Amino acid sequence: MESGPAIFTGAVFCLFGAGLLAWTVTRARHRRPVSLGVSPVASVTVAAGVAVASLSLGAWCFTRL
Repeated sequence: MESGPAIFTGAVFCLFGAGLLAWTVTRARHRRPVSLGVSPVASVTVAAGVAVASLSLGAWCFTRL
């Protein structure tokens, strides 16, 4: 009964993390700003960190099945 929410939550975290990471890498490769008004290095670092944390949380949810 409790595996349904864990699967959904893990999928949401993994999809968000993968999408954010892909978006961040694409913006950085084209030398476009990831966040307006913020240092490019800081914004890429924070966005990549959040993406990796989200992917890690999604993987952790899948290990709890």
